[in-house]
Amino acid sequence: MAGLKAGAPAPQSITVHEQSRVLEVAFTDGATFRIPFELMRVYSPSAEVQGHGPGQEVLQTGKRDVTLVDLAPVGNYAVQPTFSDGHDSGIFSWDYLYELGRNEQALWAEYAERLAAAGVDRDAPMAPKPASGHGCGGH
Repeated sequence: MAGLKAGAPAPQSITVHEQSRVLEVAFTDGATFRIPFELMRVYSPSAEVQGHGPGQEVLQTGKRDVTLVDLAPVGNYAVQPTFSDGHDSGIFSWDYLYELGRNEQALWAEYAERLAAAGVDRDAPMAPKPASGHGCGGH
């Protein structure tokens, strides 16, 4: 799995804030991040969002009000959230969560650029998924 770096900070605490829709993660190096659920959903590391290679990313829209309905541990290295829109295939390693938190502003800017380039609004409903038949089985 990408992003499991030796010596990377590990979380000391993880708190789901349902009202403000953020995941608060405090790391062993003293950093604490409040990662919005929407950012997590938009940048989910799943193949459904990231695709199976460069250029296959699927722009996510309509995720502003997404919530977490479950947050399951994955071994000692990650968590797997289930979002209110049913998405549950992303596994967020500790260092991926750290990167999301550390780069939040840049990621929001990149997301805004991608939306503008596609000519869609952040709150637009997602387009229906095309039938792919690629055999992944995960979507």
